Amino acid sequence: MSNPAQHHHIDYIEFAATDIERTKRFYTTVFGWTFKDWGPEYIDFTGAGIKGGFAKSEPHEAQPKFAPLAVLYSADLETTELAIVAAGGSIVVPAFAFPGGRRFHFSDGVGNVLGVWSE
Repeated sequence: MSNPAQHHHIDYIEFAATDIERTKRFYTTVFGWTFKDWGPEYIDFTGAGIKGGFAKSEPHEAQPKFAPLAVLYSADLETTELAIVAAGGSIVVPAFAFPGGRRFHFSDGVGNVLGVWSE
C-alpha cells in the first residue's frame, strides 16, 4: 500500500550497536524509548518521534564526521546530560550555544554519537 503523504520523507533511522541489551537499557532509561526484539542482533524502537532500530555490529571508530548526526530535543538540557552520564554514556562535545539554543553531543557507549539541543 502506498502513502503519498510520506513520499521522500525520512521514515526510519538505523544505528549500529556493539551490545543490544545495553542499548535497550540506555535508551529506555534516558529517553523512555520502547523496543521490540527481532532476534539477538536487531531491535527496533518507538517513542523517539521517528521509527528506527539498532543492528548488532563489531566495535568501530567513533561516528565519523561525515556521518549524519541525529539530534534529539530536550526540555531540560542539564537533566538530560546528567541522565546520559548516569546511564553509562559520556559527553563528547560539551554544551555550547548556537543561534536559537544550546546543544551537546554524547556517546551512548555502544558506538553511536548523537546530539541533544534545547532553546
